[in-house]
Amino acid sequence: MAEKEKLVYNQIAGQKVQRMEALSDGVFAIALTLLVLDIKVPVSEMIHSERDLFNSLCTLTPKFLAYFLSFMTLGIFWTGQSAQHRYIERGDRNLNWISLFFLLFVSILPFTTAFLSEYIHFKMAIGLYWLNIFALGLMLYIHWGYAARHGYVDLPEEERSGIDKAIRRRILISQSMYACGALLCFVNNYLSIGVIILIQLNYALAFGFMSKKSRV
Repeated sequence: MAEKEKLVYNQIAGQKVQRMEALSDGVFAIALTLLVLDIKVPVSEMIHSERDLFNSLCTLTPKFLAYFLSFMTLGIFWTGQSAQHRYIERGDRNLNWISLFFLLFVSILPFTTAFLSEYIHFKMAIGLYWLNIFALGLMLYIHWGYAARHGYVDLPEEERSGIDKAIRRRILISQSMYACGALLCFVNNYLSIGVIILIQLNYALAFGFMSKKSRV
């Protein structure tokens, strides 16, 4: 009896995906705002000339670089999650928790960003940041796979296969490219970050590094 009640509860809990969408938007908004708080205005007592001010501003370059990198990262994953929610008409308790774990890694991105900006010359900082991106991609892939497998996706039969493959392929290709970009830290840390930013710009602005079939 208890097992039956548990199955029923799992089915009725988390039915309204709109609530999870609203929560996701809130978490993303807060995370995007927290990113900029790591950038502090230079201490005025140390600045006595235009040159001092310029030099102080230059020391903030790693923080601005990490901020731009993470703003793009959150924007891409917010867009990816929104694309999935477009087709997911309902859910259950398990799908809710998959979404919550995805948001866990969204909320921790401001920390890994601050860590990267503070220790940008260390490979470990890039490795930790890449692990955050990997966890986001993994949870997004699991989220879509679970929804599709349990019949929570509302798609015409003739479009189902194409859209399913496009969403899965986009995540797999992007994660492979992020991994390659992260590995470039063994050559040069700034080269690694620069390549990751180029990958993100491609996904955000669709420059054409990927074929049109891979885009959603």
